[in-house]
Amino acid sequence: MSVIAEKFKTEHMEIDPVYLKLAKYLDDMPAGYPSTESGVELRILQRFFTPEEAELALNVTLIPEEPRVIARRAKINREEAETRLEEMAKKGLIYRIKSDHKPTTYMSNQMVIGIWEFHVNDLDHELIADMSEYAPALMAEAWKVPQLRTIPVNQSITAKTEITTYEKAEELIRKHKKIAVAPCICRREKTMINEGCQAPEETCLVFGQAAEYYLGNGLGRDINHQEALDILNKADEAGLVLQPSNSQRAANICCCCGCCCGVLQNLKRYPKPAELVSSPFHVITNPDICDGCSICIDRCPMDALTIEDFKSNVDLDRCIGCGLCVTTCPTESLQLVRKPEEEQPLVPKTNVHNIINLGRKRGKLNASKMVMMQVKSKVDRLLAAK
Repeated sequence: MSVIAEKFKTEHMEIDPVYLKLAKYLDDMPAGYPSTESGVELRILQRFFTPEEAELALNVTLIPEEPRVIARRAKINREEAETRLEEMAKKGLIYRIKSDHKPTTYMSNQMVIGIWEFHVNDLDHELIADMSEYAPALMAEAWKVPQLRTIPVNQSITAKTEITTYEKAEELIRKHKKIAVAPCICRREKTMINEGCQAPEETCLVFGQAAEYYLGNGLGRDINHQEALDILNKADEAGLVLQPSNSQRAANICCCCGCCCGVLQNLKRYPKPAELVSSPFHVITNPDICDGCSICIDRCPMDALTIEDFKSNVDLDRCIGCGLCVTTCPTESLQLVRKPEEEQPLVPKTNVHNIINLGRKRGKLNASKMVMMQVKSKVDRLLAAK
């Protein structure tokens, strides 16, 4: 048993070895699940998974597979696998993919972004405290490559600014037929511990396959394009940062406040948040027309703006290009511009590409390992079909 597990056993309770295996399994995924001296990551797993669920989760891979395939790997019968996998998917422990023309498949999920967000309806004070303790360690590991990116609110972009479709929130929404809106887990948990803000809670937009999962699990409600666009307008009014998944075809758009959002709060602790965020823009100021009103100071989630000699001044190391300061500047002295070409972030085509990049950055997903995973999955499917 590891030193960490021994300490956890002594100070808290005896830990089932299956949770140690599951923690290691999750840490081998692209976003990671690092261990801590306090063992808080094990407490979180115990809250989410029963020992039996943890054991079965060890047999669910990042490749979507039918229950019969997972059943063979887990050495249980197909009917039992179908029942247990569906129960785990409903609990937000694994991911379910449904199709009208293909069998339902299941795949493993990362803790963030993934398992944690799927428990927005299951929060309690103890779980919130554990995740708040664990979040800085998890994000330090998971943010080797951004899982989210920052795009500007539409009103902050001038007609002269050249902007691609995947940098426009409205275009990201229009690309999808299926849209769901869900409560923001960050604002909900802060509200539960009396640290919330006045921003609207129902603002997380989820698209396509992910929307189907949210709706199937009762995590959100079905909305149309116009309702989604209205939410974006409300987000700007409330000073929320638009953070879609870091891919050209976004799976979601989070509307985040600097006071509650775990991602923004942790980014704010770094001396140079701009280096950790995938954003093609930063703000510039025009001192000739700035009157030093300080409205932009309150709107900036990263403390990138200050007032010096009655004029606004921007720290480009802290600016994440959200555009919130631009939309409320009464003198129009603030403007979003593109970063130099060499600083332009490469936005992966899909979320899968981004996850692969993250895994490679962490040394957890090299080419040979990916090939072996795919070969093993194929072999298991063939054997399960016999």
